[in-house]
Amino acid sequence: MTRTVEDEHAYDVVVIGAGPVGENVVDRVRAGGLTAAIVEGELIGGECSYWACMPSKALLRPAIARSDARKVAGLRESVYGPLDAMEVLAHRDEVVGHWKDDGQVDWLDSIGVRAYRGHGRLHGPRRVEVAGPEGERHVLTARHAVAVCTGTRPLLPELPGLPAAHPWTSREATSSDRVPERLVVVGGGVVGVEMATAWQALGSKVTLLVRGGGLLPRMEPFLGEHVAAALTTRGVDVRTGVAVSAVVRDGGTGPVTVVLEGGDHVEGDEVLFATGRKPRTEDIGLETVGLTPGSWLDVDDTLRVTGSDWLYAVGDVNHRALMTHQGKYQARIAGAAIAARARGDASLDTGRWGAHAATADHAAVTQVVFSDPEAAAVGLTLAEAERAGHRVRAVDLDMRSVAGAGLYAQGYRGHARMVVDLDREVVLGAAFVGPGIGELLHSATIAVTGEVPIARLWHAVPAYPTLSEAWLRLLEAYRG
Repeated sequence: MTRTVEDEHAYDVVVIGAGPVGENVVDRVRAGGLTAAIVEGELIGGECSYWACMPSKALLRPAIARSDARKVAGLRESVYGPLDAMEVLAHRDEVVGHWKDDGQVDWLDSIGVRAYRGHGRLHGPRRVEVAGPEGERHVLTARHAVAVCTGTRPLLPELPGLPAAHPWTSREATSSDRVPERLVVVGGGVVGVEMATAWQALGSKVTLLVRGGGLLPRMEPFLGEHVAAALTTRGVDVRTGVAVSAVVRDGGTGPVTVVLEGGDHVEGDEVLFATGRKPRTEDIGLETVGLTPGSWLDVDDTLRVTGSDWLYAVGDVNHRALMTHQGKYQARIAGAAIAARARGDASLDTGRWGAHAATADHAAVTQVVFSDPEAAAVGLTLAEAERAGHRVRAVDLDMRSVAGAGLYAQGYRGHARMVVDLDREVVLGAAFVGPGIGELLHSATIAVTGEVPIARLWHAVPAYPTLSEAWLRLLEAYRG
């Protein structure tokens, strides 16, 4: 039975979307002394908490731990059996709170933020209307700012037969309660690579179809090459330079046939399309404020929408850096900027690396791919630096030259690169691939964001024998 209730409330800030980004926006504006409300049509905690970052890493961690253990003398013989898939899936369920958001709701209550359940839409400047799950209607007005933090959803290609085939997207891939005997993965980006890694380790026979020439195309090429070689060694059928032309699944429940251009085909029990993302802005009332529904939202470095003095777009929805940690970083910047403007501060610190400028979105985006081996990068690739007009030099290192690598894993394979601005002698970017390599990334991030001179990095002494000694070897190679 529905109930018709309508009420109106005013807050300093109204946030649409209660994922990690929206949660961080309200946290920061509350810390700045403002009142705030947040609107969510699904689970509070958002995509990352229930269908992306957290469940995917819960699936991947056992696979990577087992792989690392198999490279350690005296331990490998104990871990050659299969993973207990049902135990892994049960642990995944615990990590996501069995898809219940009580804890997240309690946290919002603890910081004094009102959460509204339902679909939120803009209805003119500084006004948000919420259609609740039982027919109730709330009208929220914002004295200072509305922040759109609605994120993205999977982008599926228009292919014959695809809708009727009921393909997996990232959501189904991270929440499935069974291991498919055969899984076809379409897409060689982060989602495709991580899910191929996880489900192969859990027992699926995986075929990975990549339209381009390699995996992880937005990163340094050698990262994708290492990951592809490792996947192939583990039995994944990695095919690059192939395009899907149709998908066939009789009755929508049986085996699926993925038809390739040229007439070849691949069969599986499930097919995952990891072929990109699109913004969740198609039905949030953008047209009521002169913006195009379904579009990415262009913003300045304070995350304020271009042409507006009250509307902010934070996280994936602005298409600057589609990663949870970058969105949370943007949320901290946006929250500080909103609070400063609400106080009437005469000027904001919007210069490079200023308190109110999301500079890292341009200069120091960080990413770890939890494949086996891990791939990690921060800042500019060599090609990006050259396109930007920098005079640069790439310094490369085979990680086998680092003593700690051999101790970490027998037969360790990995590679590192730093990209140096030759005019300023600072690091513009760094990339790593190898077991355990993700833990090297933050030191690289500090070097890039701090613009630490190479001469000073020479005095940052890595502990022996750790993987971080890669920094010493890279600096030695640079100095000659």
